[in-house]
Amino acid sequence: MTETTTPETRLWTPQGFREDEWAHAENADALSGNGRFILPLQAFLDLDPEVRLSAKERLGVVLQPGDQLEKIADLLDQLSLVALVFPAFSDGRSFSKAELLRSRYHFEGAVRATGQVLVDPLPHMLRLGFDEFEISNPVLLKRLEEDRTGGLGLYYQPAAVPEPKGPKYSWRRVRS
Repeated sequence: MTETTTPETRLWTPQGFREDEWAHAENADALSGNGRFILPLQAFLDLDPEVRLSAKERLGVVLQPGDQLEKIADLLDQLSLVALVFPAFSDGRSFSKAELLRSRYHFEGAVRATGQVLVDPLPHMLRLGFDEFEISNPVLLKRLEEDRTGGLGLYYQPAAVPEPKGPKYSWRRVRS
């Protein structure tokens, strides 16, 4: 019989790997203890508004790809972190949510990628405003340990994180 192991998940930011001070919780009961907790959307919405305000510094929400960002748009000032799930490589809806959080809603808290965070999309995630990543992919873990984020040197589209303009074309951006 073969034993399957769950890959280690580590938290990475553009400043490197660090301890994760947040824990995923299934419901608001977790808030009775100390610590910082990431709640599912409905558990967050069901919280008493006073509790949301008083727990802001230790309160985050996780959005699945099918969850509507608009449900929390007016509550972003009551959150320190929004985690966006990538359940599969082929599901990119969380890319759009990250960009909207930064550009339309001007969310200044942490935007975290969780789930299938892989090598190729990482540079684009950084440009869209993600600043924390739950990494379990062994190839990506190895590359990040070697301080290699990858990506292309030229960008043709603007993003939530501004890039310097290229030398001759206003629409060409050079990766810094």
